[in-house]
Amino acid sequence: MRRLEGKLAVVTGAANGIGRASALRFASEGANLAILDLEADGLETVAEEARKGGAEVMTIAGDCTSETVIVDAFKKIYDRFGFVDVLMNNVGQSARERASEFYKSSPEVWRFVIDVTLMSTLIASRQVVPVMREAGKGKIVNVASNAGLAGEIGISEYAAAKMGVIGFTRSLARELAPFKVNVNAVCPGVTKTRVIDRISEEILKKIRDSIPLGFFAEPEDIAAAAAFLASDDARYMTGQSVVVDGGRWMV
Repeated sequence: MRRLEGKLAVVTGAANGIGRASALRFASEGANLAILDLEADGLETVAEEARKGGAEVMTIAGDCTSETVIVDAFKKIYDRFGFVDVLMNNVGQSARERASEFYKSSPEVWRFVIDVTLMSTLIASRQVVPVMREAGKGKIVNVASNAGLAGEIGISEYAAAKMGVIGFTRSLARELAPFKVNVNAVCPGVTKTRVIDRISEEILKKIRDSIPLGFFAEPEDIAAAAAFLASDDARYMTGQSVVVDGGRWMV
C-alpha cells in the first residue's frame, strides 16, 4: 500500500525544484495535493503530472509570505478537503545576486530572506497547528538547510533564517508531541535546482570536491526524505533535522 494513500498534502513553493519533486513524490505515494507558489504556470505543470497518477490537485498561486494570502488559501483548502494531513513548508530563498559577506549586507536583504524563508514557515504552520492539535494527528515537514547547521560564508542571513526554521521545528515538535503531531525538518545540501545555474563552475567544483559522496543531490533525493517524514514510517520521530547533503556537514 502507498504510504500517503488518501491523505492531503500541502506543499508551499511547489512550482519547481525540491517543492515540485516533493509534491510529485507525495502524489506517487497516494496523496492528494494542495500546492502553492507565486508561479501559476509552474503549478499547473506539476498539477497536470500529478493528476496523471490519479491525484486530486488544487493549485493556489500567491505570495506565501503574505499572511492574508495564506489565510485565504487555507480556507479554500479546508473547504475543499476538510483536513490537512501533511504540511511541507518549502518556501525559502537566499539573497542570490545580492549575497555578500555580512559586513557588506543590508537590513533590506536580511528582512527579505527572513520573510521568505522563516516567516513563510510560521505563517503556513499557524494555519494547520490548531486543527492538527484538535485532531490528534498530522505531519509538518519544514525545509531547512545544512547552511543553518554549519554556516556558510556570504549567506549569513540565509543561514540564520534556516537555523530559525530548525529551532522552530524543535520547539513546535515539543508543543505538539502530546497531541501525536510530528514536526521534523529536512536539511538539504547543494541540490540541482535552478539556483545553482547562477553559481560559477569554479565555485561549484570546490563545493563538489568538499562532498564525501562527490556529487550534488537531485530534488528527488530531498523529496524521498520528505516523503518518509510525511509518512507513518516516521511516526516515532519528531523534532529531528534530517541532513541530506552527501555527507558534507559531517566533514
